[in-house]
Amino acid sequence: MGDPAPGFALLEQHGEMVRLEDYRGKKLLVYFYPEADTTGCTVQSCDLRDHRRELAGMGLDVVGISPDDPKKQLRFDEKYHLGFPLLADEEHEVATAWGTWVEKHRGGHTYMGILRSSFLVDEEGRIAQVWSPVTPEDTVPNAIAAIAA
Repeated sequence: MGDPAPGFALLEQHGEMVRLEDYRGKKLLVYFYPEADTTGCTVQSCDLRDHRRELAGMGLDVVGISPDDPKKQLRFDEKYHLGFPLLADEEHEVATAWGTWVEKHRGGHTYMGILRSSFLVDEEGRIAQVWSPVTPEDTVPNAIAAIAA
């Protein structure tokens, strides 16, 4: 913690480029999720949506990052009215830089995928807190507790 957050410049669900530098001077919760519109990712994203005003009132912006393309991110956003940037990391470069693109094991198979994680980035662009792995249900309470501390 305290290290500079790895930079990113990714397309969000509406086709706009979003950069880490866009949030300089603000606190930012960056959460990595495996796949849009799957059970755990929907729980996590909807919980962030439901607490968006509270988080904003604490001075915290939110961005989600997954390997999904912008069109899938847009369908996810529109289906659940999420209302915050969902970034498309289709080449896994950002996830790799943040340490969330990892080897996973399921049913005797090994594959690469996202380790559900969230990061609190401070106003100077430094990592203030890391939750990795994190459950979908713990993302919001962890962020609120860290900001309130």
